[in-house]
Amino acid sequence: MRARLLEATVECLVEHGFAGTSTTLVSERAGVSRGAQLHHFPTKNALVVAAVEHLTEKRGTELAAAAVGLPAGQRRTRAVLQMLADHFTGPVFTAALELWVAARTDAALLAAVGPLELRVGRETHRLTVELLGADESRPGTRELVQATLDLVRGLGLANTITDDARRRGRILDRWAEALDQQLKETA
Repeated sequence: MRARLLEATVECLVEHGFAGTSTTLVSERAGVSRGAQLHHFPTKNALVVAAVEHLTEKRGTELAAAAVGLPAGQRRTRAVLQMLADHFTGPVFTAALELWVAARTDAALLAAVGPLELRVGRETHRLTVELLGADESRPGTRELVQATLDLVRGLGLANTITDDARRRGRILDRWAEALDQQLKETA
């Protein structure tokens, strides 16, 4: 029942945003009684904080699963960038984005979201370094990897307004070329 409530919360965040997500809507979506929902999560913030933790685990699992199927060789960098772009344009990112915006003005939510996002950010950075075979002991490499993550996150943000797939593809093609060149120069 708890898992159904958390999944329903994520779905509601994606479809209705933070402001439009209510505990009543979540319990209806999850197919549980309002009393059962209140038993597990007595407030909207308690429900959303648990959903943040659930999202954190889900985002990590999604990235790890996508990383398994990446090719080796010449097209690897572009494939890594596509994997990251897919992650940052998917529904889990959209739900996380709703929480970021709400946390900006809600201290209790920020207290829950902030540390989890730091953890996700560190893990995503670590995974990206590993997948690109980047040597962070080389000057500038850490910043290059972070710029890559900032780029795909920004492209994901742009995608929330309109389907940006064609432009995003062209940008990722060029960034893959530039990234390969820069990583070779620092090797």
